[in-house]
Amino acid sequence: MPGLKGSCLCQAVQYEIDRLDMPPVHCHCHRCRKAHAAAFATTAGVMRNHFRWLKGTSALSSFESSPGKLRHFCRHCGSHLMAERLEQPHVIVRIATLDDDPGMTPIAHIWASQDVPWLACVDQPVYSQWQDSHD
Repeated sequence: MPGLKGSCLCQAVQYEIDRLDMPPVHCHCHRCRKAHAAAFATTAGVMRNHFRWLKGTSALSSFESSPGKLRHFCRHCGSHLMAERLEQPHVIVRIATLDDDPGMTPIAHIWASQDVPWLACVDQPVYSQWQDSHD
């Protein structure tokens, strides 16, 4: 059975997972915000035996963002693809790097205690594309 494929922005690194083994969550922690240059990062756990690199492992770099946690990213385009703690049986996949629909939606926002004040959860207009004017 074919798995779900994922890749970095420049396509130099590609991976495949059999499935998400843990439900996705939106992480608001300080480190995820900085690593992804975003308000939060959507992640899910995948058992190690359900994750495989398909292409471009020589283009991977890693950074130990906290003791024992390695974040793996493409050194060409900077896309963060997955993180891991070597003693854990699973890896943490960055859902936004999946090329296929995982068929699951996030179940929670975590580390909201570290949220930033400019990320107000209020009703705001939604546009299908970029708008030149917001009038």
